[in-house]
Amino acid sequence: MNRNLLRLPLQRIIFTLALGLDSTGLGFATAQVAPGAAEVAQYKGLHAAAHQGDAAEIEKLAARNADLNARDSNGRTPLHVATFAKQRGAIRALVKAGAGINLLDKNIYDGVTIAAVADDEETLRVLLSLGASAKQVTSRYDGTALIAAAHLGHDGVVRQLIAAGAPLDHVNNLHWTALIESIVLGNGGTRHQETLRALVAAGTNLQLTDRQGNTPLQLARSRAYGEMVKVLEKAGAK
Repeated sequence: MNRNLLRLPLQRIIFTLALGLDSTGLGFATAQVAPGAAEVAQYKGLHAAAHQGDAAEIEKLAARNADLNARDSNGRTPLHVATFAKQRGAIRALVKAGAGINLLDKNIYDGVTIAAVADDEETLRVLLSLGASAKQVTSRYDGTALIAAAHLGHDGVVRQLIAAGAPLDHVNNLHWTALIESIVLGNGGTRHQETLRALVAAGTNLQLTDRQGNTPLQLARSRAYGEMVKVLEKAGAK
């Protein structure tokens, strides 16, 4: 295990493992997994074109009835691959040709959650503009893209997902909401503060508790996250 995890609270360790992230937000487990160099070298057809961002080749292959939703060994479609590679032109070409925009890979991640975890606001904007859903339940922990982004303090992504109708009060199977995760899995810094502000302003439920019965305000107080406490108190949290 990464030594940095030994310095984290137990709850944060659990969820960083759940997302497949280490304490810096970089992948190390077997949850959300981008194609590795060896996999990319073996890609052919649409997967190769998606990774390379070759929209013209995607159009040609689609015209020849190539399987737009073909899966690689990790269940990634060409659209997943294009999202990991930030190939927005390829994403547009795939969707125009009829590729599924809301499909999940083997580890239960969709393009929206992939972009959200990567803090890739522009790719997320493209996906949402093309009709991708911000409402899907993703990951083995029955979470959402909003929960993942809140955990990581990706405040710009959080605002996009809120605007796209992401469920504010979804509770994952660890019994955490996006608001709770912005506190217990964050570092109390500026971006997590902005994430919390965005959620509060959007009308998230301030009284939903964790499995131990702790409210968001109690959790923020216990961590001495003063700015978060002020925001929650001003909003009427108890």
